[in-house]
Amino acid sequence: MSNVIKKTSLILIGIITGMMLSLNFSAIAKKDNLEAIHPLPIEELRTFAQVFGRIKSDYVESVEDKKLITEAINGMLVGLDPHSSYLDKDDYKELQIGTQGEFGGLGIQVTMEDGVVKVISPIEDTPAFRAGIKTGDLIVKLDDIVVKGMTLNDAIKLMRGKPKTSIKITIVREGESEPLVFNLVRDIIKIQSVKSKMIEPGYAYIRITQFQEQTGENLAQAIKTLFAENTGSMKGLILDLRNDPGGLLNGAVAVSAAFLPANALVVYTEGRSPDAKMKLHATPEYYLRGPDEDYLKGLPPEVKTVPMITLVNGGSASASEIVAGALQDHKRSLVMGSQTFGKGSVQTILPLGNNTAIKLTTARYFTPNGQSIQAQGITPDILDETDNGDEERLREADLNRHLSNGKKAETKAKAVLETEKAAQKPVNSKKEKKDKEKKSRTPIEFGSAEDLLLTQAMNYFKGITSSSPERKNEKTDS
Repeated sequence: MSNVIKKTSLILIGIITGMMLSLNFSAIAKKDNLEAIHPLPIEELRTFAQVFGRIKSDYVESVEDKKLITEAINGMLVGLDPHSSYLDKDDYKELQIGTQGEFGGLGIQVTMEDGVVKVISPIEDTPAFRAGIKTGDLIVKLDDIVVKGMTLNDAIKLMRGKPKTSIKITIVREGESEPLVFNLVRDIIKIQSVKSKMIEPGYAYIRITQFQEQTGENLAQAIKTLFAENTGSMKGLILDLRNDPGGLLNGAVAVSAAFLPANALVVYTEGRSPDAKMKLHATPEYYLRGPDEDYLKGLPPEVKTVPMITLVNGGSASASEIVAGALQDHKRSLVMGSQTFGKGSVQTILPLGNNTAIKLTTARYFTPNGQSIQAQGITPDILDETDNGDEERLREADLNRHLSNGKKAETKAKAVLETEKAAQKPVNSKKEKKDKEKKSRTPIEFGSAEDLLLTQAMNYFKGITSSSPERKNEKTDS
């Protein structure tokens, strides 16, 4: 038996060594500055090969080599940070579908924590949103299948499916004594990336729900329509990025470029490899895909100067944080709301062939003034706690194995969050507690007459002082 394991180990070490050398030479050949190959960890590879051999010979059931290698790859990536992962054929296809804005499912942004699926944010106008699923909910069962032990991709596959099919989701929620059961019906999740309207004459409202392939073009059309509809001068524009989980980087650059001067720096990245170090400016080469005509050309000139307020909350992540940070740093827009999610890392999709890939964290995002977004987020110019339940929201810094800030300590963001929590009014009676719980389960319709933060933004434009001083706290540094 030991000879078999030894032979298997030697063969596997040879295979892995050959693969790593091949990958190293391939990567080096693509770089202008050739780098030395890192020495291979032979002892660790030998241990890996021994474990592989023991599983093949002694595990209670026969296991395919492909499954073992795939799980090993998954383990390597999942152990790095919450956003790196292995994409098999189905996962790779789902990723491509998701960026196009239409798929069958429930409408939940999720992550994996402590072996269970944790809700980052429900997506507007979806079955999950309408059912009242909340940020921070822990999904412990899908139908009768326990989530513990699943990979995140496997859990997502179970939640997605054909429209009109149902699924039972069991959730553990903080403050609830018993698990909550939701019976949801899957639907085609058509994410309308850009929504817009005139709030009243002179005041425009644009909401971006997610950054997709057509976001820049849709925004340009919305701007042209709004300015054409407004007969007088435009007095103010509100850009709403609340609960926007992000998306495509070029979409964030396009949205920023619509409001910023030409060639203004939007964001830059820092990573280990030369390819991970980029500076993205408000020019067509950084937001157009291919030789398409510049859809931002011909926008009304006033869009670069009209007074702006950008609304954010704890569900504003990644691309939406890039936009808010760029507009804030260039003093193009005031940012109002609560501390953003803090997802400031770059994931690069690296195809492996055979329609598989790895999603690998390769860099961190920095705002034009050098602020790292990672695990910190964007601190609003005007902190306003009208977003229902935002003080309980999950953020990047709460995730296990989250990537560090990389440049600044995370203490500033934590201090802001503590200030937000301290500003909440204490619940003194059972009735008030029940009222608060009932209210917190009702999804807020952003842009509606009941949208308190939108009302605050309009009051700010018009110079009306808030009647709740604890809700408004000017930021003293940036």
